[in-house]
Amino acid sequence: MSSQGRSDSSRQRQASTSELFPLYLIKYILYNLGMDALTALADPTRRQIVEMLSNGELCAGEIVNRFDMTASAVSQHLKALREAGLVRARVDAQRRIYVLAPAGFDEVAAWLNRVRSFWTPRLDALETALTEPMRTRRKRRLEQRSKNK
Repeated sequence: MSSQGRSDSSRQRQASTSELFPLYLIKYILYNLGMDALTALADPTRRQIVEMLSNGELCAGEIVNRFDMTASAVSQHLKALREAGLVRARVDAQRRIYVLAPAGFDEVAAWLNRVRSFWTPRLDALETALTEPMRTRRKRRLEQRSKNK
């Protein structure tokens, strides 16, 4: 019976491993084959790095010194930003100098424009409704109620 119990547990282990494989594959694709800009910017540390670089180029050591984490951890964040096309690195002697890559933000700008085109008319209508005098709103509501009756 104990051998039967072992085979059941090994089957369960194999099943759980095969269930996790798609998740592993997705993570591999995101992190190793190229991360899109929005995915890269989802991380607060990466957003902070982008904000720092918006003031000008910085070497990797300067970026590391501004965080309370290991150089290796910051390096992984910089790698993700590079792969997403949001930053570029150039070598200057023994230093890596990081700078924002404006073309990398095109994807983010395109997404913002799509969202903005959805919300702008709705927000304009809300602004109109909020700034319209109360009497005019009441009058319009009464007119609508009388039409509905």
